[in-house]
Amino acid sequence: MTKIMVVDDEPQIVRALAINLRARGYEVTTAADGAEALAVAELAPPDIVILDLGLPDLDGVDLIARLRARSAVPILVLSGRSDSADKVDALDAGADDYVTKPFGMDELLARLRVMLRRTTTAEPGEHVVEFGRARVDLAATRAMVDGEEVRLTPTEWHLLEVLVRNPGRLMSQRQLLTEVWGPGYETAHGNLRLYMAQLRRKLEADPARPVHFRNEPGMGYRFEP
Repeated sequence: MTKIMVVDDEPQIVRALAINLRARGYEVTTAADGAEALAVAELAPPDIVILDLGLPDLDGVDLIARLRARSAVPILVLSGRSDSADKVDALDAGADDYVTKPFGMDELLARLRVMLRRTTTAEPGEHVVEFGRARVDLAATRAMVDGEEVRLTPTEWHLLEVLVRNPGRLMSQRQLLTEVWGPGYETAHGNLRLYMAQLRRKLEADPARPVHFRNEPGMGYRFEP
């Protein structure tokens, strides 16, 4: 049974989440603050964490960093903070996704399913990713569209690889710039926009209406297979 830890100091939200998650077969643990969350995670390591940023004893971004230092557990932020800077800080600290309150339960459950697929379906040696008309072979470093090889520059390939290895995950601009270009390029947003446009032109059926390489304004990009 998948174990989900809910970290929030609003009892009504914790109760609603616990009821809905347990009704769908998840095992649920809860914590009302950061210290309790760290203790619960130590005693009963969760498979997924849902947490609020506005905790009474510890900022949620700090809690994300502490959890991430211990494990690679997927973390979904559920917060009333809608400012893009808060979202980027959470993603940079190690969160996998971000949902703003008030939220729809159906959307939240869908995000959880995506996170679970990402953590449970990847098998060693599974190197081929297919989406739309494209086929990407990570081991062979080859990209094909309709059976024809697409030539990618080393930077385009590196950006593509980072995205397809994290399907469904919202990657902040800072994360992508650091991963692909390295330290010192965290604010080179023009580079990222240029190379994302090139990937879309080469791999999307309609680059003007991208389906697989999605932009979330002010936050980052998400690869949807």
